[in-house]
Amino acid sequence: MSVLIPTKTPGIIKKIYPNYIWDFYTEDEKKIYLTFDDGPIPEVTEFVLEQLQRFNAKATFFCIGDNIQKHPEVFKKILSDEHTIGNHTMHHLKAWDNDIKTYIENVTSCEKEILKLTKSHNQKLFRPPYGQISISKFSELKKIGYQIVLWDILSKDWDNTLSPKECLKNVITNTKQGSIVVFHDSIKAYKNLKIVLPEVLSYFTEKGYVFDKIEY
Repeated sequence: MSVLIPTKTPGIIKKIYPNYIWDFYTEDEKKIYLTFDDGPIPEVTEFVLEQLQRFNAKATFFCIGDNIQKHPEVFKKILSDEHTIGNHTMHHLKAWDNDIKTYIENVTSCEKEILKLTKSHNQKLFRPPYGQISISKFSELKKIGYQIVLWDILSKDWDNTLSPKECLKNVITNTKQGSIVVFHDSIKAYKNLKIVLPEVLSYFTEKGYVFDKIEY
């Protein structure tokens, strides 16, 4: 099992970095916020959209600009199903390996791809690949209007050392009201995702939860 990255983000981390969005206080509303990183990818993203539709669920997709460019019809399907779009850089860039200029240019390149197909991009949400961010890059992203969305729960669906059962346990055991949960609509994650996502949707729906998209 993967133990290097915690499934549930520790509360102390959220307190140290309060300017990032980790989760939501939903008062009496039983809401969970599913998010999907790294798409759009044919078949995988389409599978996700089918499952969300089955359970009348909404979600937030943090898209890679290069994948939007390659698969515009899949991206348009996310939009037509009325989910929220977020920016995940043009080429899945690591913040710690790139200077500010290179990184911000990659973010704005992704934004241009989004705007080509949406015409407007009011929900300027950004999730840094690998969860990597720095104070300087955060400041630049804020200047151009982005809210930084991280997570409360990491499914670890991409980790091929985890079985679908272990991945499902990560989500079921740790998710609570207001949690932001990370999945990936990627080829790498599909082995776990195709089994875990329907189970998560079914489990929490039966318990009276609603799956909502992030709007900020």
